[in-house]
Amino acid sequence: MSRDNNNLGSRMIGIGLYSPAEAAAYTGIPSVELRRWLFGYTANGRHHEGLWQPELANTADNALSFHDLLEIRFVHAFRKHGVTLQAIRSASEHAREMFNQAYPFTCKRFQTDGRSVFALVQEETGEESLVDLVKRQNVFSQVISPSLYVGIEYADDDSARRWFPMKNNKRVVLDPARNFGKPVLAGYGVGVEAVVGAWHAEGEDTSRVARLYDIPVAAVEAAIQFERRVAA
Repeated sequence: MSRDNNNLGSRMIGIGLYSPAEAAAYTGIPSVELRRWLFGYTANGRHHEGLWQPELANTADNALSFHDLLEIRFVHAFRKHGVTLQAIRSASEHAREMFNQAYPFTCKRFQTDGRSVFALVQEETGEESLVDLVKRQNVFSQVISPSLYVGIEYADDDSARRWFPMKNNKRVVLDPARNFGKPVLAGYGVGVEAVVGAWHAEGEDTSRVARLYDIPVAAVEAAIQFERRVAA
C-alpha cells in the first residue's frame, strides 16, 4: 500500500466513509438529491455550490462522512416542507455560528433553538416558505420531528457520535470509529454486510451463521432485517 493510501486510511478513522449510493440506502433519500445538495449542481450554465463543504472534500471524490450523512437527513426534511436551498444554506451558516458546531442541524440544540435560526433567516430574506416554521411552533416541531433525532447518540460536546438507524432496535449501529462507519452489530463489531453475506452462503441458515460468528441468533436476524430495509 502506498504512503498516500496509508495517510488516507488514517484520516478516515473516526470520520466514516459513504458513497452517495450507500448514503441513499441508509437514509432513504435519492442519491441524485444527495449529490445536488452536498456537491452542488450546474443549471443554465451556472454552477451552484453544495450547501456546505463536505468533510471529505479533500480526501475522497463525492463521498460523505458520518456527519454529512446525518446532516443531509435534516435538509431532506426542510425540502419536503418547501424550504428553498438558499434558505437552508443561510440557516446552516447562521446555526454553525450560533451553536459553534460544524454540523448544526444534527446538534441537540437545534431541536429547541432551530426555530430562532429560521426566524433570523426569514427576517433577512423575506422567504415565504419559512413563515410557517417561524410563526407556528407546531409546524416546526413536525419538520424537526423527534424521529430525526431518535437513535442518535451524542458526545459530551453535543455532536453526533453514532447512529442506530433501526426503530426500536439498537442491534445495528453506524459508528464512524468502527468499520469506516459502515453498519455493524452493536456490541460485537461484526459488519452487517459480512453477516448477511454469510447467511446467503450458508443457505440462509440463521443458527449456523450465529455459531460461525459466536453471536446471538437475534443479532443475525437484525442484520438481515437491516439489509432488507436498505434494499427495499
